[in-house]
Amino acid sequence: MIGTKTKTKVAIIGSGNIGTDLMIKVMRTSRHLEMGAMVGIDPDSDGLARAARLGFATTHDGVDGLMALPDFDDIDIVFDATSAKAHQHNAAKLQPLGKRLIDLTPAAIGPYIVPAVNLDEHLDASNANMVTCGGQATIPIVAAISRVVPVAYAEIVASIASKSAGPGTRANIDEFTETTSAAIVDVGGARRGKAIIILNPAEPPLMMRDTVFALVHAPDPSTHEQVRASVEKMVADVAAYVPGYRLKQQVQVTDIPADQPIETLLADADAPAEADVDADVPVEADRGRPTHQVSVFLEVEGAAHYLPAYAGNLDIMTSAALQVAERIAAAKGATR
Repeated sequence: MIGTKTKTKVAIIGSGNIGTDLMIKVMRTSRHLEMGAMVGIDPDSDGLARAARLGFATTHDGVDGLMALPDFDDIDIVFDATSAKAHQHNAAKLQPLGKRLIDLTPAAIGPYIVPAVNLDEHLDASNANMVTCGGQATIPIVAAISRVVPVAYAEIVASIASKSAGPGTRANIDEFTETTSAAIVDVGGARRGKAIIILNPAEPPLMMRDTVFALVHAPDPSTHEQVRASVEKMVADVAAYVPGYRLKQQVQVTDIPADQPIETLLADADAPAEADVDADVPVEADRGRPTHQVSVFLEVEGAAHYLPAYAGNLDIMTSAALQVAERIAAAKGATR
């Protein structure tokens, strides 16, 4: 009936921890989405078994099985929670059919999307890449800093419980560092970015912790409070869709000693030109040697819908992906 509101049907490819948690989030928290199908390749996976018990269509034949389902045409959005390599195959099959893809792998076929930073710019993207768990946690902070002062270099360290890193995460470690580093620049606004991931084997497992170090040119002390305020606002924006996301301590802005060797970290455009140094003349603020380091310490606690609370690295990915799908569905008006 015209004007009757309906929910947008989604499918999830990947019946592991991330896919199963995403399914439960769609069921419990979504305003505009409903489950259409759960897709895997392991017929004995817990995700497929749970989906079947809940009455959803399932297949263990991967993307081909999804395309063969009777209600495939009714599915508008497909979440891909597999691996970077598998997503390339899945996207090649589904995008020509007009399906909107939300990619939770580091494949980066489509634009990098961090909901609190740039979702409005990419609501029409046919393939939305969710970067990585570390990227979702830290890139908003880099963006918040770069809105106040130029960021010459940003380094993020994501420390996650080893128990929360499944085979897909471990297989994609190289892609994690490459994709996150690129998104620190493309989305976060830093001139140069670096990403480090640590799989912490501690028992009991520790919650996800993320650290952001940014080198900035901010000789004016008044900008320091502006940086802190910008970061705190961004933390609140992310926490609106990832409730367990929080600062662990006050944002630190500290002087960089003149004798601290940081030049190798900078992009060429930020390193003072030799002529400038020899002439002893001021260098432009966005090209001068950074004067301060901004340090931000974060913690991400999972919502424990399906995954344990310490697995904030997985929860932030599913929460961010759900936010993208919700906004896409809302933009359509979710009407038939």
